[in-house]
Amino acid sequence: MKINRASKVINSAQDYDTVPVRHALKNLERDLGFVCLPTELAGDRICLNICERELGAEAYEVSVRNGELWIEACDELGFIYGIYAVSRELLGVQDFWFWNDQRFDKKDEITVPEDYHLSSTPFAVRYRGWFVNDEVLISAWTLERSKDKPWEMVFETLLRCGGNMVIPGTDRNSKKYRSLARDMGLMITHHHAEPLGAEMFARAYPELEASYAEHPDKFQGLWEQALKEQEGYKVIWNLGFRGQGDKPFWADDPRYDTVEARGELMGRLIKLQYDLVQKRYPGAVCATNLYGETMELYRDGYLKLPEKVIKIWGDNGFGAMVSRRQGNHNPRVPALPDINDAGAHGIYYHASFYDLQAANHITMLPNSYEFVEKTLRDVLAHGVKDFWIINCSNVKPHVFTLGLIAQIWRVGEAVDAPGIADRYLRSYASEYFGAEAAEKAAECFTSYYDAALAYGPNDDDHAGEQFANHLMRMLVSQYMRDENNREPHLLWASDAETLRGQVEWYLELCRQGRENYTKCVHKCEQAALDMPPAARTLLEDSVLLQAEIYRYCYSGAVSACTSLLEAIDKNYRKAFYHAGLARMDYFAANVAMREREHGKWQGFYANECLTDVKQTAWLLGNLMGYLRNMGDGPHFYEWQREFLYTKEDTRVVLITNMENHLNDEELFELMRKEWGE
Repeated sequence: MKINRASKVINSAQDYDTVPVRHALKNLERDLGFVCLPTELAGDRICLNICERELGAEAYEVSVRNGELWIEACDELGFIYGIYAVSRELLGVQDFWFWNDQRFDKKDEITVPEDYHLSSTPFAVRYRGWFVNDEVLISAWTLERSKDKPWEMVFETLLRCGGNMVIPGTDRNSKKYRSLARDMGLMITHHHAEPLGAEMFARAYPELEASYAEHPDKFQGLWEQALKEQEGYKVIWNLGFRGQGDKPFWADDPRYDTVEARGELMGRLIKLQYDLVQKRYPGAVCATNLYGETMELYRDGYLKLPEKVIKIWGDNGFGAMVSRRQGNHNPRVPALPDINDAGAHGIYYHASFYDLQAANHITMLPNSYEFVEKTLRDVLAHGVKDFWIINCSNVKPHVFTLGLIAQIWRVGEAVDAPGIADRYLRSYASEYFGAEAAEKAAECFTSYYDAALAYGPNDDDHAGEQFANHLMRMLVSQYMRDENNREPHLLWASDAETLRGQVEWYLELCRQGRENYTKCVHKCEQAALDMPPAARTLLEDSVLLQAEIYRYCYSGAVSACTSLLEAIDKNYRKAFYHAGLARMDYFAANVAMREREHGKWQGFYANECLTDVKQTAWLLGNLMGYLRNMGDGPHFYEWQREFLYTKEDTRVVLITNMENHLNDEELFELMRKEWGE
């Protein structure tokens, strides 16, 4: 049989003529337009039919029947997955086609063998999804003149990857986009700081202290309202109780000053929430996050949970299943259930993380694909197969990692021997870069992971781009605040007793990072020269861009550390100059991102405000002003005379200056001409 752009899509499964299925069918018709040329010839039909035998939940079969392509299933998601399987397997539209700008060689029609048969296999994980978190890029980005279109593409991609649930954004976004997620066929779940998806107390009652002890009725009212608002949605109800930000509730309520009091209140409120859910929606699935401080309470026996609640164990943000570092506290408590821990279990896992310390947000996870596979195999070996929620952030920088995780939640332990990650790398490179460029593209990904900077003793202690930005800002701020004492927020990383010692420690690491990523950039640039145009563009948009971000940031950090050491030694001219060099590098990192905004990606990086490399540059500009004040204030003419006048004129000061005072950038440019670096 043959399908083409004129093929009719017929839904004979009237019980599943639903909004989500119609949405997927509309996308299939769009995909036919991607790969087929316009034609006046009729194509064979594509038909949806309810399977006469029980296939199981979310399962599908695709086959040729009487000259028609049949997609058979027994439930809504089965049909949706079957539709996207046809797009992927027969049309060649890959799961991340949108994010990787997949190019299509159009043809008149697609020939499907008469004996064609495709059957789904059961997923290794029951509930699978993404948490669209720290979504500052896609929230500010407009696609096809729509603020909603980026979210639609996130949800479509998740479905293509076999996902069935989503946390559709953070705070207000989660409420704004949950109806779109529902209409595309996804279940809804919630941020661990927003139990039941309820409004935050501090927003609903800004004039009141957010204390359950003082306002239990108001908290319960918000929870009951959330249950009512989500009627008609398929929901996995997240239970819990944290503070009014992503922090423990006792940070704002000192009356809970013991682990016993904290565990008792949290356990009591989780049970109350569970009962509220079951009363309104009997049999509803509930889950709770054992994340951060909650896991320690549970591990130590202070937190009791209802028997049927799924327990979600969190990684540390770097892909290791241990408790996350919070400030300088990093106990690394194992974060997987004991063998005798009965009940259902899940994980909250980060492809992207934001910790204001060392995580990755605008670049891929710095820990390797082999590390991710090994970790998730261990997760499955611990029986954690009920619930996986993956922090996908803004998707585009993380598609490689997200695709690997989706491959694992598809096959799980069905593959007996390790090697999923290696096979995935090869298939990913081939699917998106093409056969001609696949080998070199795979080598570039390997080079990226090899370049990752190790900053600690653990396998997962590899630095994301925040390490080259937030730590730099800590040191600069501490110098301007109090150069006689070390930066207290850095004790998790360095035990140096002085600020100088911290700067010297950081400088050596950043020199290594600069060297590592300079090699990676050169390797990627060389590889790009030999690639076809589409593959070259994709490499420049992904691995090469991310390596450039690191190279510029580490180069800037080296100059900034040099500036601080000169400043500590009171060499303010040199300190000013090196701060200017650092500022240039961090601005260059921002420019590198903005230069990759072509076509539909215009404005994608405009709101890069969490790592915020341009903020690092602005802070270094402040440092330049501070250093100029220390070395050239209060009259600000000596440095200007030194770099603007001839040597003989510099010594004759009958008039301090004959022209307007130069601003810091103008003075820095004179220094660059003089010192030639």
